[in-house]
Amino acid sequence: MITWDDFTKIDIRSGTIIEVKDFPAAKKPAYQLTIDFGPLGIKQSSAQITDHYTKEQLQGKQIVAIVNFQPKQIATFFSECLVLGVYDKNKQVILLGIDKPVDNGQQAG
Repeated sequence: MITWDDFTKIDIRSGTIIEVKDFPAAKKPAYQLTIDFGPLGIKQSSAQITDHYTKEQLQGKQIVAIVNFQPKQIATFFSECLVLGVYDKNKQVILLGIDKPVDNGQQAG
């Protein structure tokens, strides 16, 4: 169990994917995402979501991500946030979604 104080340390924000690139250097199939978090700026993320999403489907999609992790190096790429999703029965990621448009950088709560 965690406390409310533990939860409040996690900064979960809305963002819009503005660029999607293939990531051939990743060990598992992944995309390199560029995400606009409004006042927080632009952040990069590596996401293993190639099974359910094409690059075209992701372009302009609003997502939910944790934005206050330390950057993580994956091959030559630095992932600056963690895009959130849930696993399907085959252990493939399905993104958590936003069902109505919101401003980029809005905090989850």
